[in-house]
Amino acid sequence: MPEVIETTVYRLAELSDEAKDKARAWYREGGFDYDWHDAVYEDFHQIAEILGVVFKTRSVSLMGGGSRQKPCIFFSGFWSQGDGACFEGYYSYRKNASAAIRAYAPQDTTLHGIADALQAVQRRNFYQLRAEATHRGHYQHEYCMAISVTRDSPTWQDMTADAEDIVTEALRDLACWLYRQLEREYECLTSDEAVDEAITANDYTFTCGGARFG
Repeated sequence: MPEVIETTVYRLAELSDEAKDKARAWYREGGFDYDWHDAVYEDFHQIAEILGVVFKTRSVSLMGGGSRQKPCIFFSGFWSQGDGACFEGYYSYRKNASAAIRAYAPQDTTLHGIADALQAVQRRNFYQLRAEATHRGHYQHEYCMAISVTRDSPTWQDMTADAEDIVTEALRDLACWLYRQLEREYECLTSDEAVDEAITANDYTFTCGGARFG
């Protein structure tokens, strides 16, 4: 025979501190099953374009059928050794990149340094350097990027001795920069303040111990 069981439920603000922590843990565990990093990726696309990086793409299936092309950008994080970010793509000289990156991100000295390093090594090689970055292995950090550097010289001139190392380091520094932005965004979204705001906005209810109800 069916029974009706009454349960008292609480909003987040009505819970004890311990129960609030449990409610927040519930949200953090399942509240990020969406592309929370889209804004960071969009910013990264703009920066890559300024620097002369074009991402490779891969085909992904859509829920309603069909597919779309997704840039080959990967990351894992943010709590284990070996976490990081990497990408697959092609790099070539982009005119005025140093000035353009300062206009786009005037306070970001890391990006300024990457642009300046690429500009300087390109100048020594008559702006003929090109590079390809390919992901390898099972991890997703900057050292999982295999980077090949060539010089597209019509007279078959070799690149300068420092060119490969400088371009490789600059592209890996760019992957590290991306990871730091992702980590910062994640920490912001999972802060107590942001989680409390999301729980309150969705009007979630909990038992007195902080377990999600409903």
